[in-house]
Amino acid sequence: MDIDPRSPVPVLLIGVRDEFGDRPWLPPGRHWSGHPALVGGQDLQALGTWLAVAAAAPRVACVLNAHGEAAAAARRSTRGGLPLRAAESGDLGDLDAARYDPFHLVCASPTLTRLWSWNGRDLTERTLDAGLHIVVNSGLDGAGEDDAPGGAQMRARIEHFRPLFDKAPRPEPRDGSARRAWGAWFGLAAGGGLDPRDPRALVLSRTVGDRPWGTSSVSLVALTRSGARFDFCADPAGSHPAWSRVL
Repeated sequence: MDIDPRSPVPVLLIGVRDEFGDRPWLPPGRHWSGHPALVGGQDLQALGTWLAVAAAAPRVACVLNAHGEAAAAARRSTRGGLPLRAAESGDLGDLDAARYDPFHLVCASPTLTRLWSWNGRDLTERTLDAGLHIVVNSGLDGAGEDDAPGGAQMRARIEHFRPLFDKAPRPEPRDGSARRAWGAWFGLAAGGGLDPRDPRALVLSRTVGDRPWGTSSVSLVALTRSGARFDFCADPAGSHPAWSRVL
Protein backbone atom coordinates (compact mmCIF):
# COMPACT_ATOMS: atom_id res chain seq x y z
CA MET A 1 0.00 0.00 0.00
CA ASP A 2 1.03 3.59 -0.54
CA ILE A 3 0.25 6.57 1.69
CA ASP A 4 0.56 10.18 0.48
CA PRO A 5 -1.29 12.75 2.61
CA ARG A 6 -0.63 15.45 -0.03
CA SER A 7 -2.37 13.53 -2.82
CA PRO A 8 -6.07 13.89 -3.66
CA VAL A 9 -6.04 10.07 -3.30
CA PRO A 10 -4.09 9.64 -0.05
CA VAL A 11 -4.39 5.84 0.25
CA LEU A 12 -3.79 3.15 -2.37
CA LEU A 13 -4.04 -0.50 -1.36
CA ILE A 14 -3.51 -3.73 -3.26
CA GLY A 15 -4.96 -6.71 -1.41
CA VAL A 16 -3.80 -10.13 -2.64
CA ARG A 17 -5.64 -13.13 -1.22
CA ASP A 18 -3.90 -16.52 -1.36
CA GLU A 19 -6.12 -19.45 -0.42
CA PHE A 20 -6.97 -23.08 -1.19
CA GLY A 21 -8.86 -23.28 -4.44
CA ASP A 22 -11.63 -25.44 -2.97
CA ARG A 23 -12.49 -23.01 -0.14
CA PRO A 24 -15.82 -21.40 -1.14
CA TRP A 25 -16.37 -17.64 -1.17
CA LEU A 26 -18.55 -14.90 -2.63
CA PRO A 27 -17.34 -11.84 -4.56
CA PRO A 28 -17.56 -8.41 -2.92
CA GLY A 29 -20.99 -7.25 -1.80
CA ARG A 30 -22.96 -6.18 1.27
CA HIS A 31 -23.06 -9.62 2.83
CA TRP A 32 -23.46 -8.79 6.53
CA SER A 33 -26.77 -7.58 7.95
CA GLY A 34 -24.94 -6.45 11.09
CA HIS A 35 -22.58 -4.32 8.97
CA PRO A 36 -24.80 -2.88 6.21
CA ALA A 37 -22.33 -0.13 5.26
CA LEU A 38 -19.47 -2.54 4.55
CA VAL A 39 -18.55 -4.09 1.21
CA GLY A 40 -16.23 -7.07 0.86
CA GLY A 41 -15.87 -10.62 -0.36
CA GLN A 42 -17.31 -13.26 1.96
CA ASP A 43 -15.59 -16.46 2.99
CA LEU A 44 -18.37 -19.04 3.12
CA GLN A 45 -16.52 -21.34 5.49
CA ALA A 46 -16.24 -18.84 8.36
CA LEU A 47 -18.57 -16.10 7.00
CA GLY A 48 -16.05 -13.30 7.51
CA THR A 49 -13.88 -11.48 4.98
CA TRP A 50 -10.27 -10.77 4.10
CA LEU A 51 -10.90 -7.14 3.10
CA ALA A 52 -13.73 -4.71 3.86
CA VAL A 53 -14.42 -1.20 2.58
CA ALA A 54 -16.56 1.44 4.28
CA ALA A 55 -17.00 3.89 1.40
CA ALA A 56 -18.79 6.59 3.38
CA ALA A 57 -16.13 6.75 6.11
CA PRO A 58 -13.99 6.31 3.95
CA ARG A 59 -11.97 3.39 5.34
CA VAL A 60 -10.49 0.04 4.30
CA ALA A 61 -9.30 -2.88 6.44
CA CYS A 62 -7.44 -6.00 5.36
CA VAL A 63 -6.26 -9.05 7.33
CA LEU A 64 -3.40 -11.47 6.67
CA ASN A 65 -2.41 -14.65 8.46
CA ALA A 66 0.73 -14.30 10.59
CA HIS A 67 3.18 -16.63 12.32
CA GLY A 68 3.00 -17.61 15.98
CA GLU A 69 0.98 -19.58 18.49
CA ALA A 70 -2.51 -20.70 17.46
CA ALA A 71 -5.51 -19.91 19.64
CA ALA A 72 -7.06 -22.62 21.77
CA ALA A 73 -9.59 -24.45 19.60
CA ALA A 74 -12.36 -24.15 22.19
CA ARG A 75 -12.09 -20.31 22.18
CA ARG A 76 -11.09 -19.60 18.60
CA SER A 77 -12.88 -16.87 16.63
CA THR A 78 -12.50 -16.33 12.90
CA ARG A 79 -9.98 -13.72 11.83
CA GLY A 80 -12.45 -12.85 9.08
CA GLY A 81 -14.38 -10.76 11.59
CA LEU A 82 -11.43 -8.42 12.17
CA PRO A 83 -11.67 -6.41 8.91
CA LEU A 84 -15.40 -5.90 9.56
CA ARG A 85 -14.69 -4.61 13.03
CA ALA A 86 -11.86 -2.31 11.94
CA ALA A 87 -13.48 -0.97 8.76
CA GLU A 88 -16.65 -0.06 10.62
CA SER A 89 -15.12 1.66 13.64
CA GLY A 90 -11.53 2.39 12.65
CA ASP A 91 -10.32 0.63 15.80
CA LEU A 92 -10.19 -2.76 17.51
CA GLY A 93 -11.65 -1.56 20.81
CA ASP A 94 -11.45 -4.10 23.63
CA LEU A 95 -10.42 -6.99 21.38
CA ASP A 96 -9.61 -10.27 23.15
CA ALA A 97 -6.68 -11.15 20.89
CA ALA A 98 -6.19 -14.56 22.54
CA ARG A 99 -9.32 -15.76 20.72
CA TYR A 100 -7.58 -15.41 17.35
CA ASP A 101 -4.86 -17.21 15.50
CA PRO A 102 -1.91 -14.91 14.62
CA PHE A 103 -2.71 -12.06 12.23
CA HIS A 104 -1.64 -8.78 10.70
CA LEU A 105 -4.47 -6.26 10.29
CA VAL A 106 -4.19 -3.04 8.29
CA CYS A 107 -6.81 -0.31 8.71
CA ALA A 108 -6.50 2.85 6.63
CA SER A 109 -8.37 6.13 6.26
CA PRO A 110 -7.22 9.28 4.40
CA THR A 111 -5.68 10.61 7.64
CA LEU A 112 -4.55 7.53 9.59
CA THR A 113 -3.19 4.09 8.73
CA ARG A 114 -2.50 1.53 11.45
CA LEU A 115 -1.09 -1.99 11.50
CA TRP A 116 -1.89 -4.42 14.31
CA SER A 117 0.13 -7.63 14.60
CA TRP A 118 -0.66 -10.57 16.90
CA ASN A 119 1.70 -13.54 17.28
CA GLY A 120 -0.32 -15.46 19.88
CA ARG A 121 1.47 -13.73 22.77
CA ASP A 122 1.75 -10.00 22.07
CA LEU A 123 -0.52 -7.56 20.22
CA THR A 124 1.40 -4.63 18.77
CA GLU A 125 0.09 -1.50 17.07
CA ARG A 126 1.97 0.91 14.86
CA THR A 127 1.06 3.91 12.73
CA LEU A 128 2.31 3.76 9.15
CA ASP A 129 3.86 6.97 7.85
CA ALA A 130 3.79 8.31 4.30
CA GLY A 131 5.38 6.06 1.71
CA LEU A 132 5.19 2.55 0.26
CA HIS A 133 4.54 -0.31 2.69
CA ILE A 134 4.41 -4.03 1.92
CA VAL A 135 2.77 -6.29 4.50
CA VAL A 136 3.18 -10.04 4.10
CA ASN A 137 2.65 -13.04 6.37
CA SER A 138 6.01 -12.44 8.02
CA GLY A 139 5.11 -8.84 8.81
CA LEU A 140 5.80 -5.32 7.58
CA ASP A 141 8.34 -5.50 4.76
CA GLY A 142 8.99 -9.14 5.71
CA ALA A 143 10.33 -8.28 9.18
CA GLY A 144 13.52 -10.20 8.39
CA GLU A 145 11.92 -13.59 9.05
CA ASP A 146 13.57 -15.59 6.26
CA ASP A 147 13.54 -18.67 8.52
CA ALA A 148 9.76 -18.46 9.10
CA PRO A 149 7.41 -20.60 6.97
CA GLY A 150 7.42 -19.05 3.50
CA GLY A 151 9.79 -16.31 4.70
CA ALA A 152 12.28 -16.69 1.85
CA GLN A 153 9.48 -16.52 -0.70
CA MET A 154 8.05 -13.39 0.93
CA ARG A 155 11.48 -11.78 0.86
CA ALA A 156 11.94 -12.65 -2.81
CA ARG A 157 8.53 -11.16 -3.60
CA ILE A 158 9.35 -7.91 -1.79
CA GLU A 159 12.82 -7.58 -3.32
CA HIS A 160 11.37 -8.02 -6.81
CA PHE A 161 8.26 -5.84 -6.55
CA ARG A 162 9.34 -2.96 -4.28
CA PRO A 163 11.67 -1.39 -6.89
CA LEU A 164 8.95 -1.77 -9.53
CA PHE A 165 6.35 0.04 -7.40
CA ASP A 166 8.91 2.69 -6.44
CA LYS A 167 9.62 3.33 -10.11
CA ALA A 168 6.00 3.27 -11.33
CA PRO A 169 4.10 6.58 -11.42
CA ARG A 170 1.71 6.75 -8.46
CA PRO A 171 -1.86 6.60 -9.84
CA GLU A 172 -4.79 8.74 -8.73
CA PRO A 173 -7.67 6.37 -9.59
CA ARG A 174 -10.93 8.15 -10.36
CA ASP A 175 -12.97 7.17 -13.43
CA GLY A 176 -12.62 4.64 -16.23
CA SER A 177 -11.65 0.99 -16.33
CA ALA A 178 -9.34 -0.53 -13.75
CA ARG A 179 -6.53 -0.67 -16.30
CA ARG A 180 -6.90 3.01 -17.15
CA ALA A 181 -7.49 4.21 -13.59
CA TRP A 182 -4.58 2.36 -12.00
CA GLY A 183 -2.03 2.87 -14.75
CA ALA A 184 1.29 1.08 -14.21
CA TRP A 185 0.03 -0.29 -10.89
CA PHE A 186 -2.57 -2.34 -12.76
CA GLY A 187 0.03 -4.46 -14.53
CA LEU A 188 1.96 -5.03 -11.31
CA ALA A 189 -1.21 -5.99 -9.40
CA ALA A 190 -2.04 -8.42 -12.21
CA GLY A 191 1.25 -10.21 -11.63
CA GLY A 192 3.84 -8.08 -13.36
CA GLY A 193 4.34 -10.66 -16.09
CA LEU A 194 5.82 -13.32 -13.78
CA ASP A 195 4.82 -16.95 -14.15
CA PRO A 196 2.48 -17.86 -11.23
CA ARG A 197 4.93 -20.64 -10.33
CA ASP A 198 7.85 -18.20 -9.98
CA PRO A 199 9.10 -17.97 -6.35
CA ARG A 200 8.83 -14.17 -6.61
CA ALA A 201 5.26 -14.19 -7.90
CA LEU A 202 2.68 -11.81 -6.45
CA VAL A 203 -0.12 -13.66 -8.25
CA LEU A 204 0.75 -17.30 -7.71
CA SER A 205 -0.36 -20.88 -8.28
CA ARG A 206 0.81 -23.88 -6.27
CA THR A 207 -0.27 -27.37 -5.20
CA VAL A 208 -0.19 -28.23 -1.51
CA GLY A 209 -0.49 -31.97 -1.14
CA ASP A 210 -3.22 -32.74 -3.66
CA ARG A 211 -5.06 -29.41 -3.22
CA PRO A 212 -4.71 -26.36 -5.47
CA TRP A 213 -3.55 -23.27 -3.63
CA GLY A 214 -2.81 -19.80 -4.90
CA THR A 215 -4.11 -16.30 -5.50
CA SER A 216 -7.89 -16.44 -5.51
CA SER A 217 -8.44 -12.68 -5.88
CA VAL A 218 -6.82 -9.26 -6.10
CA SER A 219 -8.45 -6.11 -4.73
CA LEU A 220 -7.46 -2.54 -5.64
CA VAL A 221 -8.75 0.11 -3.23
CA ALA A 222 -8.22 3.87 -3.46
CA LEU A 223 -9.39 6.28 -0.77
CA THR A 224 -10.04 9.96 -1.41
CA ARG A 225 -11.04 12.29 1.40
CA SER A 226 -14.71 11.71 0.64
CA GLY A 227 -15.06 8.24 -0.85
CA ALA A 228 -13.53 5.04 -2.16
CA ARG A 229 -12.88 3.21 -5.40
CA PHE A 230 -12.77 -0.60 -5.27
CA ASP A 231 -11.75 -2.79 -8.24
CA PHE A 232 -11.73 -6.57 -7.98
CA CYS A 233 -10.37 -9.54 -9.93
CA ALA A 234 -11.27 -13.18 -9.29
CA ASP A 235 -8.88 -15.96 -10.34
CA PRO A 236 -6.09 -13.58 -11.45
CA ALA A 237 -3.76 -16.52 -12.17
CA GLY A 238 -6.31 -18.09 -14.53
CA SER A 239 -6.32 -17.90 -18.31
CA HIS A 240 -9.05 -15.22 -18.44
CA PRO A 241 -8.94 -13.02 -15.33
CA ALA A 242 -11.88 -10.62 -15.22
CA TRP A 243 -11.83 -7.25 -13.47
CA SER A 244 -14.94 -5.53 -12.18
CA ARG A 245 -15.56 -2.25 -10.42
CA VAL A 246 -17.26 -2.73 -7.06
CA LEU A 247 -17.37 0.91 -5.89
